[in-house]
Amino acid sequence: MNIFEIIGPVMVGPSSSHTAGAARIGLVSRRLLGEKVVDAVILLHGSFAATGVGHGTDRALIAGLLGMACDDARIPDAFEEARKAGMKVTLGTVDLGEEAHPNSVRLFLKGEHGKKLEIVAASIGGGQIQIREIDGLKTVFSGDYPTLIVENDDRPGEVSAITGMLYEHHINIATVQLDRDSRGGHAVTVIECDQEVPSAALEQLRNHPGILKITYLPVKEETCTVH
Repeated sequence: MNIFEIIGPVMVGPSSSHTAGAARIGLVSRRLLGEKVVDAVILLHGSFAATGVGHGTDRALIAGLLGMACDDARIPDAFEEARKAGMKVTLGTVDLGEEAHPNSVRLFLKGEHGKKLEIVAASIGGGQIQIREIDGLKTVFSGDYPTLIVENDDRPGEVSAITGMLYEHHINIATVQLDRDSRGGHAVTVIECDQEVPSAALEQLRNHPGILKITYLPVKEETCTVH
């Protein structure tokens, strides 16, 4: 750990993991959805489920889904802010299994234009988070880098098409992760990049045969800064 992970972010408390991390999970999830959230099912796991309400985890997640950073003074009033924004919220608990981080949540999100997204995320300490699952497929990324998530048919050439597009646009790859539900089935490629991916490149991928869905997370709107 570095000193910034120990100190934690500038935030509305009381907890960097239960509050600040939760707010960041909500915010990153909203950005992954790519539009205003109108319906959110929030299922808390482990420590989030046991002590989250007392630590404001529910409020922090809702605040993030509304677009608030973890130092936003409106976080304690997140339920009222959601009501005013017209966002329906359903809260519950879930058992994600022994391998899941204790500070985990499963989110089912629907956007104002009909987009849907299912996410499992964890707050791992000091305000840091990991997105562990998207639409039922395993991932591990933090949101600290521009991140491209491509869901595609599991067939030869798909990964090459994705990395070739990034090469054409002079985008350097930091990390690559691959997962699939079955051989020849549904696959996901998660790529963290050193540069932002331009919209023209994303459109190029969307038009490629075999690409089922593209989700892109920019880092232009960095939040929860450590001072």
